[in-house]
Amino acid sequence: MFGLSAAKAKPQRAQSNAERRCFMERCKRGTVAQLPPVLHARLFEMHWQVLLGKTIQADQDHAMSMTPRLLASLVCLLAVSVSADEPKWVSLFNGKDLTGWTIKIAKRPLGENFANTFRVEEGILKVSYDGYDKFDEQFGHLFTNLAYSHYILRLEYRFTGTMIPDAPKYVNLNSGVMLHAQPPQSMRFDQGFPASLEMQFLADEGKGARSTANLCTPGTHVEMGGQLITKHIVKSSAPTFPAEQWVRAEVEVRGNDEIIHRINGVEVLRYQHPQLDPTNNNAPATNQIEAGGNVMLSYGHIALQAEGQPVWFRKIELMSLEKK
Repeated sequence: MFGLSAAKAKPQRAQSNAERRCFMERCKRGTVAQLPPVLHARLFEMHWQVLLGKTIQADQDHAMSMTPRLLASLVCLLAVSVSADEPKWVSLFNGKDLTGWTIKIAKRPLGENFANTFRVEEGILKVSYDGYDKFDEQFGHLFTNLAYSHYILRLEYRFTGTMIPDAPKYVNLNSGVMLHAQPPQSMRFDQGFPASLEMQFLADEGKGARSTANLCTPGTHVEMGGQLITKHIVKSSAPTFPAEQWVRAEVEVRGNDEIIHRINGVEVLRYQHPQLDPTNNNAPATNQIEAGGNVMLSYGHIALQAEGQPVWFRKIELMSLEKK
């Protein structure tokens, strides 16, 4: 074929088969795997045309012969153009220190890490109370320096040790991540919780089912199915996990439209239209409202909770869903 004798065609076919296998391997593990299926098929067809010495028509009057090197360049260019528009995960925790975060502990000045409550050890962000004589309602939160609106947040958490003795009993094996939280700079000196939406983390106390990834609403309300929900805790459908187990939590936040909780990749709760509660005294939102702030919450800080129970966090990552 193609002007070759049968004796000469066989070695080229064997060589083509070997190159085909090589190309298929690159499709599985390389940049080609990032392309849409329709481009996979077209590039595979072009690759074979090149190997067999066929000519690809550039237009009706001109034809050009593509070499494997030119094809590889095309693959790279296409891969870059496709991947450039894909959302990427960004780490919020560098595994070394608290860069990018701000501490606010009740009854303590902004930025003071009292008794080294928040610390980094072996790449893990830990909440610890070994430096406390007593808790004294010193609820703490570690805030991102930046506020966010549309995003997916994922992290892993694990409870360890026992709660500090004089903390409220409900904090036993209890922590969480706060969403759409007010800035730490706006919190009152002795304020225990920021106005926010808490994805609550719980673990098994040995007293029956205790779902994790519930919603707690300090200073806020939400809507579900078009109905305003004013109760403080909305339970999820998540299972109960042992205290020492690492659990993967994910929350998808879409401004004021909707928020979705997931545990180990499974949706367990969703709600809509988060908003400030003007009458709440637990996490007062009155200051923000009096200052002319919008009651409907569309953005805010992310904050990790320290409320009397040692807990570890790792793999804290965010993917922006903002429109470009």
